[in-house]
Amino acid sequence: MALIFPSPIFGPVHSRRLGVSLGINLLPADGKICTFDCIYCECGFNADHRSKEKFPKREEVRAALEARLLDMQQNGPAPDVLTFAGNGEPTAHPHFPEIIEDTLALRDQYFPNAKVSVLSNATFIHRPDVFEALNRVDNNILKLDTVNEEYIRMVDRPNSSYSVDEIIHYLKAFKGNCIVQTMFLKGSYQGIERNNTSDEYVLPWLETVKMIAPRQVMIYTIDRETPIHELQKATHEELDHIAELIKKAGIAVSVSY
Repeated sequence: MALIFPSPIFGPVHSRRLGVSLGINLLPADGKICTFDCIYCECGFNADHRSKEKFPKREEVRAALEARLLDMQQNGPAPDVLTFAGNGEPTAHPHFPEIIEDTLALRDQYFPNAKVSVLSNATFIHRPDVFEALNRVDNNILKLDTVNEEYIRMVDRPNSSYSVDEIIHYLKAFKGNCIVQTMFLKGSYQGIERNNTSDEYVLPWLETVKMIAPRQVMIYTIDRETPIHELQKATHEELDHIAELIKKAGIAVSVSY
């Protein structure tokens, strides 16, 4: 009989950036909670994405994760990474730090070579317990699509208070123990052209990345259909050019086309 694992554990799936990834979704089972309404993500156009349904309990997450890891240990495949994602903001979970503690312990027990990754909009890194938890994981992948706040409000569309300067302040506080993730795209929205691959956006962003001094930068572009059909992928050439600038700054970079 096949084992059925309840939410919040899903996968494993092959991630273009992380390898064989076992997903951990800390959001409500019947809804999504995200701090961004990005125009390139279906979450931003989902009326239920701010669901007030209960988050999965810490104990439920731990039990579901242990069951999945035990099954994978016995039947495969071995995960390369345990990834907190799920079309929303994992650090919004009220017990995110404790869940990270449980996940690291289970990882060490079942797959000590696997990494623990968190994909985050970085909107809760001002909270000391969230900051500390992110400092403990192997890959804290934190979003910074540009340093132009007007662009962020048009494209990423934060749905609560957001300050680029504050985000940069806390990214610098990681003292290099973080990964900056940036989505590059082109196109228009509401009749306004948006293109953060141009020097107008890339050069100030690059100077900020140098100040943050992350151990890695991940740059990528759209890889699926978007709710706004006027959006376009950044080209290979554009991404390669940006990657070369990052390399020249002495920072490791990965590119996903």
